[in-house]
Amino acid sequence: MKKMLGEERRLQLLTQLKKSTAPITGTDLAKFANVSRQVIVNDMTLLKARNEPIIATSQGYLYMHQEQLHQTVERTIPCFHTSEDAEDELMTIVDCGGTVKNVIVEHPIYGEITASIMVANRHEVKKFIQRVNETKASYLSELTGGTHLHVISAHSVETLDLIELTLQKKGYLVVDQ
Repeated sequence: MKKMLGEERRLQLLTQLKKSTAPITGTDLAKFANVSRQVIVNDMTLLKARNEPIIATSQGYLYMHQEQLHQTVERTIPCFHTSEDAEDELMTIVDCGGTVKNVIVEHPIYGEITASIMVANRHEVKKFIQRVNETKASYLSELTGGTHLHVISAHSVETLDLIELTLQKKGYLVVDQ
């Protein structure tokens, strides 16, 4: 297969992302286009700069179609727990019907640090936790002693309320004192 060049490659990558209902890894996109993974990272940055709704998740790149963007409500939820409770926290959110879009921490030097998570079901949570364990990565919340924010999306405000109530019952929700 010949190497795809510049704009043609980006249009083909965009087509692949739009057709897919699941995230596509940078490695898979690189194989498709016969380029390096770094070229794909650069291409995704250029496409996002053109306001293409592409998000980088822990499972790969995902194109957010307009109907997906308008069918959900979001809430930023403050959480606190140990690293050992990360999987239970994520499972709790997805079991209640939410999608964990990201994690945000406030670092004393770098300010706000945000990382995409994009898990919406138990299988995606398991894959995310497995990847953290395989790479021996640290959770961002370890930088702040366990305190962090999640942007959570759901199909209704009632679902977001249920998620907050369930996290509060488990002791994961930061509440005003």
